[in-house]
Amino acid sequence: MAYLTGFHAIEELIRSGKAKGPLLVANAGPRARTIMSLATDNKIRIDRVGEHELNRLAPGNRGIALYVEGKDQSNEITVQDFLASLEADQDALVVVLDGITDPHNYGAILRSCDQFGVDLVVVANRRSAKDAEVVSKTSAGAVAWVPIAIVSNLVRSVEQLKDAGFWVYGADMKGEAVYDRDLRGRTALIMGSEGAGISRLLKETCDAMVSIPTNGQVDSLNVSVAAGVLLYEARRQRARAQ
Repeated sequence: MAYLTGFHAIEELIRSGKAKGPLLVANAGPRARTIMSLATDNKIRIDRVGEHELNRLAPGNRGIALYVEGKDQSNEITVQDFLASLEADQDALVVVLDGITDPHNYGAILRSCDQFGVDLVVVANRRSAKDAEVVSKTSAGAVAWVPIAIVSNLVRSVEQLKDAGFWVYGADMKGEAVYDRDLRGRTALIMGSEGAGISRLLKETCDAMVSIPTNGQVDSLNVSVAAGVLLYEARRQRARAQ
């Protein structure tokens, strides 16, 4: 059994309409009562349990926990269905994650994807973060909203994007400054793991590599921070064009 315990994560999953519950409540503080009201509005069963029982089922809880199945938490879609849903010449922004295994980084990236209007996140079914509870907490519930395609072959998926008119840019410290690249239109950004970076075959699919000019003394930005900066630049360019 899996339980969500973060307030934001529980609220957003209920709002998304994917939550089935039940919602377990041991201590109904003000925030818990708000969530209980939301659950009632969405016809989710609420079960009162003792603190000991809740701690056994959902360690680290804050007096409340929502029962979930893995498929309930994500807004999963296939790359094919995503591309089929695009209208002719419709702009879109896609993020491809290569080897992001840290659930905190994955969750933080999803949060940025939600904030900057990413249309699709593509991840591999292997070499990706698996801790759904940490991902959901770190993303502040964004995992319930951001469309995610879980694929068996990232290279093949990126080639599908390119066939559909996407320009593909990989994040790399040795790339050209991101603000010198046009990130409007159909754009895909590839983020690689810290240390290993983007895999060779996936890098070969990129139209160009982009970097974030910095003045610090350490090697690079954390991957989730870098993703946020790159997505902000993409959104900035699109807003100016409009």
